[in-house]
Amino acid sequence: MLKKYKKITGLLLAVCMVLGLAACGNGGAAPDTDAVSDTAGMSAEMQTEATGTEAATEAQTEAEAPEVEAEAATEAAGGESGEETQNDTPDSLEESTALVCYFSATGNTEAVAEKLMIYAGADLYKIKPEEPYTDADLDYNDDQSRTSVEMNDPDARPAIGGEDVSLDGYNVVFLGYPIWWGEAPRIMSTFVESHDFDGITVIPFCTSGGSGIGDSAEILEEQAGSGTWLEGTRFDGDASDEEVQEWVAGIDLKAE
Repeated sequence: MLKKYKKITGLLLAVCMVLGLAACGNGGAAPDTDAVSDTAGMSAEMQTEATGTEAATEAQTEAEAPEVEAEAATEAAGGESGEETQNDTPDSLEESTALVCYFSATGNTEAVAEKLMIYAGADLYKIKPEEPYTDADLDYNDDQSRTSVEMNDPDARPAIGGEDVSLDGYNVVFLGYPIWWGEAPRIMSTFVESHDFDGITVIPFCTSGGSGIGDSAEILEEQAGSGTWLEGTRFDGDASDEEVQEWVAGIDLKAE
């Protein structure tokens, strides 16, 4: 009986040992330390590359900043190459800011001036005498007429009436007048002596029944004492649009 009990007990112990070993075998596998190590290494490498890229970007930005500031300073100074600002004097009428100033007693010079305004793309200003000229004043056959007296006195300076004109902002001024006794009317002397033509190209023109412009423009230039004066031209009182347009097209602002 005892032997039988011991045998059963032995069998039970053997079964318990087998069950215990099986339980130990199913307790879970140990972590793959190599795999963890690789993952950690990869993360570190990626972090290093990201940090390096960010640092390189900041370094590049800092290096480029002075260059951008230098370009801005260059542009503020007047261009990429640092060239001086170009002269404001135009090479053609299309690039100019022009004004037509004229005196007209009978309307002939006025007709040409209005055509010139169109074809030169200019503003228009009429020089009006404070005391308008009458037909009797314009009688050149009368030695005592107003115009005869004025033209016989080189120092006569008829007063200009109406609103004055400012030449600021203009770089070309057309100066128009009729020819009286072979010269420009004295009121033109009043006008040129009372304005500053510095930095302005002055282009004279006149109207007459036959007399040329003569030295009238040269006298006005001397009286003005400023500006760059080009050679003037003469028109008939009934000058056509084509004549005025052709003259404007042939003007060379570089001419001396």
